[in-house]
Amino acid sequence: MDKKRSVELVVLSDIHLGTSGCHATELLKYLKSIRPKTIVLNGDIIDIWQFNKRFFPKSHLKVVKHLIGLASGSSSVYYITGNHDEMFRKFSGMKIGKLRILNELKLELNGKKAWFFHGDVFDVVMQYSKWLAKIGAIGYDTLIWLNTKINWINRKLNFGPVSFSKKIKESVKGAVKFINAFEDTAASIAVQKGIDYIICGHIHHPEMREMTVGNQTINYLNSGDWIENLTALEYNQGEWKLFTYRKDFVEDPGNVDADFEKIVDIEVKELFKNMLVEFQR
Repeated sequence: MDKKRSVELVVLSDIHLGTSGCHATELLKYLKSIRPKTIVLNGDIIDIWQFNKRFFPKSHLKVVKHLIGLASGSSSVYYITGNHDEMFRKFSGMKIGKLRILNELKLELNGKKAWFFHGDVFDVVMQYSKWLAKIGAIGYDTLIWLNTKINWINRKLNFGPVSFSKKIKESVKGAVKFINAFEDTAASIAVQKGIDYIICGHIHHPEMREMTVGNQTINYLNSGDWIENLTALEYNQGEWKLFTYRKDFVEDPGNVDADFEKIVDIEVKELFKNMLVEFQR
């Protein structure tokens, strides 16, 4: 018996496949628990900035296989490019089956206009000091790697998980100001475009709230990430929900996704690696 949840629309961002901080195992469990009509991959799905041919675990590859399976089946998949996978931007507009690569996406949901984009265009550091952003990404990934080791020890000692980077973000006023400025800028531009919902990622800060710009109200949504927060946005029957894996996911040992295991029998790993090597030339 199929126990998957039917979801009209799912938004995921900042998965960072190919880095040690990516929670690919948890993401795959989540993907196997739902039957999405449409899935929006809102940037930084594959971390080409830090891609290394020697490090691409099977769990990361299984996520890629599953997403290909979704696009090969009954789901429409939109891949919106981010800064860590910006090499895909040259392929904006390409369509492969039900998979489309885009730099942004606009959809009408229940009579409301929704604008999907990654969000790095609003990042001043990204626009003017990309080298600094890349150094920061390496430092962030190192911090996440250290955090993973500490939490492994904590689990052995029956202690709860901790997040160094989240604590740093919450305690540093500059980070808070950056997040607020990012959200305000995105909302202001969306109002000018007559948008009702803006849905982005980039800052790894899951959020759902109404924002007032002048005398207009706009809904700001951020899908978070699968490095620290393990969150996704779900849309059903005119309502948005922020799904948090650690709080909302219920394990179902009987939910085996054999169909997707049969879909991609080709040498996906070699194909995938060769594709990324080509992008890096």
